[in-house]
Amino acid sequence: MERARDLAMEEGMTPDTSKLTLSTKGDQPTLTVYDSGIPLTVLWLVLGAIFFTVRMGFIQLRALGHAISITRGKYDNPEDEGEVSHFQALTAALSATVGLGNIAGVAIAISIGGPGATLWMIIAGFLGMASKFTECTLGQMYRKQRPDGHVMGGAMYYLSDGFKDLGFGGIGRFLAVFFAILCIGGSLGGGNSFQVSQSLGALSETFEFFKNPDHNWIFGAVMTTLVAAVILGGLKRIAQTAETIVPTMCAIYVAACLYIIFSNAAHVPQAFGEIFSGAFTPEAGLGGVIGVLVVGFKRAAFSNEAGVGSAAIAHSAAKTEYPVREGIVALLEPLIDTIVICTMTALVIVITGAYSKETADGMFAANIASQNGAALTSQAFGTVLPWFPYVLAVAVVLFAFSTMISWSYYGERCWVWLFGESSSIFYKVGFLVACFVGSITSAKNVLDFGDLMILGMAFPNVFGVIFLSSKVKHALNDYWKKYKTEGFPTYEKE
Repeated sequence: MERARDLAMEEGMTPDTSKLTLSTKGDQPTLTVYDSGIPLTVLWLVLGAIFFTVRMGFIQLRALGHAISITRGKYDNPEDEGEVSHFQALTAALSATVGLGNIAGVAIAISIGGPGATLWMIIAGFLGMASKFTECTLGQMYRKQRPDGHVMGGAMYYLSDGFKDLGFGGIGRFLAVFFAILCIGGSLGGGNSFQVSQSLGALSETFEFFKNPDHNWIFGAVMTTLVAAVILGGLKRIAQTAETIVPTMCAIYVAACLYIIFSNAAHVPQAFGEIFSGAFTPEAGLGGVIGVLVVGFKRAAFSNEAGVGSAAIAHSAAKTEYPVREGIVALLEPLIDTIVICTMTALVIVITGAYSKETADGMFAANIASQNGAALTSQAFGTVLPWFPYVLAVAVVLFAFSTMISWSYYGERCWVWLFGESSSIFYKVGFLVACFVGSITSAKNVLDFGDLMILGMAFPNVFGVIFLSSKVKHALNDYWKKYKTEGFPTYEKE
């Protein structure tokens, strides 16, 4: 477990005096809390998730069954205002989260923090369900419908309008502008260039043509063209595309994970043992345990985006009479994304031993060093299913594609909120340029930029959602009382 002992240095954690300190991870500054080495962003997300879990009465447990019923369309009233169904909103938001965060991010987390990072990812996913519920409910509460029928919503709306309701309009406007700027940056980095860079890495491990760096620009040009064909069609085309791609690719990926897990059933108990012991390993000392915890929470946050505020943009467009209902649908995202899919990826990587620097051959070690997580996961699958890297390479590209089209919508909504509808074409052009740039840029550099932007969105968002949580709590109490006593009309399809 020497990796865990060294993790504090790798993640930018350095002991210091009892105050906020600035350390570095490579060239990236990391603000840490006191001498614990815990990045402030991670602590902020964790504390926020714990607050929302308690404040909403463990809604992620109480409403799980109801969430599934809503998503199935049981309560879909065609007369409700909105642009997309509950299922389409869920898949659109999932398409931004289920993807390389699950495939590449998990591999990166385990290669740095060891198997123990998996447990902290699961815990982060559970707590994040409450964060996702609260922010997406607010997204519905403060959405606006334009004369042309399009719905506008998201953190920039509930921060500005919600704080105005509290008598602090200036603060709300500042938080909303700060959030929108970070979201635009995140959409260009983690939601775009990072996706292209990592999917290209997976292709280069599988197809001889892409092993030649001179061919990278061809992949960039193809991805840019495909993304342009979708994002120029607006939210409905994005939702329709996501509705097709996400369930299919999730099913294929989960099936492959289950095959490897069941084929190595005898090794599963040992894998879980490594996950639990690695999370609390005494050999690494307190610093190592904190380091593993930080890696797990950080990669989980990047994967499921709970507390970041991005998903509220997609869920605000769902057809529903009750904002709480869409919030309940949204809490399924961290469950599917982190608790189910990330855990399966982690088990495959641990079972195959692909994460271990001590035992991996040069092929694994090279991708660990460069943080090329998609290629590392591909190699892990290939040790059991020699043909599967070809399937995974295609899956990675499709996951990356679906993530990019959803993040393009997030970034565009923030851009329009800042600069007006007529300027949206400038954002879309910039997004397409960033897409191409991702094919010729280092994966690690893009990962660092994506972390900085997307995780940074948590500061204004969580701060605002905490102050507005009483509105969600009251709405939840009213909704839940009606659900348990009177019930709601159903519209199940025959």
